Amino acid sequence: MNRPEISGLYAITPDITDTGRLCRMVEQALAGGARCMQYRNKNADDPLRLAQASALLTLCQRYHVPLIINDHLELACQIGADGLHVGQDDSTLPAIKDRLASHKLIGVSCYNQLTRAVEAEQTGASYVAFGAFFSSATKPNAARAAASLISEAKSVLSVPVVAIGGIDLNNAVSLVAHGCDAIAVSQALFGAEDIEFAAKCFSRWF
Repeated sequence: MNRPEISGLYAITPDITDTGRLCRMVEQALAGGARCMQYRNKNADDPLRLAQASALLTLCQRYHVPLIINDHLELACQIGADGLHVGQDDSTLPAIKDRLASHKLIGVSCYNQLTRAVEAEQTGASYVAFGAFFSSATKPNAARAAASLISEAKSVLSVPVVAIGGIDLNNAVSLVAHGCDAIAVSQALFGAEDIEFAAKCFSRWF
């Protein structure tokens, strides 16, 4: 099987307990052109995560968009998600690769550390994410990264580069100009009055 492409608008779900509402919001983002969906809910318990992730996988498959699970390897394996995204303190890449099929996506948060990204690519990451590039309500204490890091990373990496952290319709263009393959957006997308229209606006940059 071919590995899905990481490019364009990479949507990250908000922490919502109402699964029906979450699915309606995600479908609007998908209809607007989101090309990758990450399920992230830091506050949910295991049964809720399973219910939400399963519902979102069915929805994403309808739109032919990969669903990536944030942090929870067991959940990704249980529902047959398209991939897993991990941070600094999560499972190691060798352990993940032992559990996931070769065509599944593995994303790694590299913050503002190019050396971490190089190591991630060498050990099997499908893509890397840098940020936060701007102040983020989701992670207000996140380390800040300079936009120039994107172009520097693109010069040494072969895997796609995702920009994350405080990205909105006003500042996304600066990151796209530096060559990122995708922009990861949560609040500026799912907090928008018209989610589908916001997704279309973000997608225009690609």
